[in-house]
This record gives sequence, C-alpha cells and structure tokens, in this order.
Amino acid sequence: MKAEIDRKSGFCFGVRNAIAIAEEALRKGEKVFSLGPIVHNDKEVERLKKLGLVTIDHNKFRQLRDVSVLIRAHGEPPETYRIAKENNITIIEATCPIVSKLQSRIKNTWLRIKEEDGQIVIFGKPGHAEVIGLMGQVQDEGILVSGPGDLRKIDVTKPVWIFSQTTMNTIDYTGFIELLRSEMQKKGTIDPDKHLHIHNTICRQVSDRETSLKEFARNHDIVIFVSGKESSNGKVLYSISKAINPYTYFISSPDEIEISWFKGKGSAGICGATSTPKWLIDKVYDVVSAI
Repeated sequence: MKAEIDRKSGFCFGVRNAIAIAEEALRKGEKVFSLGPIVHNDKEVERLKKLGLVTIDHNKFRQLRDVSVLIRAHGEPPETYRIAKENNITIIEATCPIVSKLQSRIKNTWLRIKEEDGQIVIFGKPGHAEVIGLMGQVQDEGILVSGPGDLRKIDVTKPVWIFSQTTMNTIDYTGFIELLRSEMQKKGTIDPDKHLHIHNTICRQVSDRETSLKEFARNHDIVIFVSGKESSNGKVLYSISKAINPYTYFISSPDEIEISWFKGKGSAGICGATSTPKWLIDKVYDVVSAI
C-alpha cells in the first residue's frame, strides 16, 4: 500500500503549546492537575497521565487547595480564576493565545454595546469547553447558536455582534450569517449592513486545514482520519474529507483499522485533527504502509 501522511495534520499551535507547558511543569517534579482533558485525544491523555498529569473535572477543582492546576488551550471562564484565588490554587496558564484574544474581544464588545441594546451571539458547540469560557466573559448573557434552528433565539430587530468558536466549520458559520442577514432584511426594522457586526474568529490554522484537506482527500483512493472521538475539530475535518472522498474512515487507534477497507485501493492518505498527536499518526502510517 502506498501511504502518505498529510504534513499539515496534527497538533495546532495552541495544543502544542499547552502540552509543552504541562511537560515542563511535570519535569520539575510538580504535582500537576489538568482542568479537563488537556486535549481531546485519549491516547495523548494516557501518555501524559503516565508522566504524572492528573485530569480533574470542575467539581474536583472546587475541592482542591494549595495545588497547581493547568488551564488547557480551550480556556476557562472568569469564575474558574475566582475559585482558584479563593482556594490558593496556582494556575498554570496554557490557554491558546488565539482563544485568549477572542475572550477579550467578546468581553470588551459586550461592555461597550450594553447601552446600545446590542446582542452578543456566539456560534459554537453547546457544552464545548471553549464555548463555556467565551460565554463566561459575558456572564452567560450571550446567545449561543450552533445552526439554523437557533436563529429564533436572536431578536433580528436589534443590533447583533456575532463571533465564532475558533474551531467551527467556516462554511457553516458563513451560512448561518447569511441566514441571519436575510432574516434581518425581512423584518426591515434595521439595516444589517450597519447593525450586523461580523467577527471572523475561526482560527486561521483551522480554516486553512479545511482547504488543504480537500485537496489531500482528492489525491488518494482511501483516507484514514485519525482523531479522538470527542474532538470538535476532528468531527468537522472528518466530515469535510468524507464529503470529498467517500472512502474516508474515522479511527482513534491503529487497532481500529480494517484490512477490507483497502481492497482494490492503491493509495492511502493519513491525516488527523488539530488535537491528534504526530506520534499516533505515525503509528497509523506504519500499519497502513505495511498492508
């Protein structure tokens, strides 16, 4: 089997940075807790667990005192930092700089538009860690939307400032904005050209991956997409590859590969999410290239 790895696959800067920060703290011999899985990839979480990283949830976090806790790349709402201060918890800050900047933009916009009766709309995945952090910047007064069915949540007769979670699909975000614009035009109360304020906050590294992945998927008979099952970015990128190449298969481990997939195929592309470690992609490559 002729196999090729998509060289643009693997950890984005934010995840790479968070893991490097965690590893550095662990090398110093510190007891380090991660507030939530440091990355949405079970295999990488297992690797870091062996190095001593302990994953906790928010309930456990509230009970801790006098320890070090890592804030992962997804970021956290202000409430988390308040609890840390009260409990004398040392925060190891690993929030992705792009997410941190987005948090600040949303908070500053929210404070500025209060007198204008404006609405903060966040396009994102309900329950996602990054979204929880973003909503926390506006004390949960923002409007969370994830698709056309949520359009009814927005008062289209009032000004709207819309932002996106950094890892959402660009096409979905653009499509939702066009639907929103259309609804505002139908009502005719306000001009969307003046009162619909669009912020392109999808991470460039993520959006660029979408374009390059389409080309990569076209160039192979079969695509093996490697990702953690909980990865939001993984689900988005997998669906993009599947739409281009129907012979795209989602796996989280080399053990899930089925030989029957490769019957009659000569070229296999191997790629992954921004939360997929390179060492795991390499393992999959070894298995596929040996078929």
